Amino acid sequence: MKDLLLMYAKYTQRANASVLALLDGLSEEARNENRKSYYKSLSGLACHAFGVTPFFHGLLRTAIPAASSALKATEGLKAPKGDSLSADQWSELKKVATVADQATVDFIAGLAESDFVSPVKVAWFGGNPDAVPLHYLLSMTVIHGIHHRGQISQILDEMGIEHNFSSLDVGFLPK
Repeated sequence: MKDLLLMYAKYTQRANASVLALLDGLSEEARNENRKSYYKSLSGLACHAFGVTPFFHGLLRTAIPAASSALKATEGLKAPKGDSLSADQWSELKKVATVADQATVDFIAGLAESDFVSPVKVAWFGGNPDAVPLHYLLSMTVIHGIHHRGQISQILDEMGIEHNFSSLDVGFLPK
């Protein structure tokens, strides 16, 4: 399980960097324009997709004692929120995503195989269950990212912007 989740963390890190670089090439106005999606703009979608990782790290920090040192980099780190970001806020979001993705890779790399069944307390199921296994939470965060990068891909398609971050990528695999 560790090898699989570490591979997904590295894939997520590379995919997020690719998407952020592509969005960074757009004008501030293009990123902030209302695209009539749930998160309105590409900036809003990016805030949600890439800014949520420090929140998840907070759950992991308290649940997995081995996580504390690997996730130190995201302690107190907060992504900007909103559907319209200034240039400085956009830069901050990119920094948060980069730091958080590396912390996730470091966290998973430092775990023992037995850690993946450790319970992580969650509050969003109304107490049923009150905790989920670490491997479930990590899997869901990967799926969350894939889902939102797909939304970004769709918006870019509608804008007529060429991109290729939806294809297979093996560049993150060990040589």
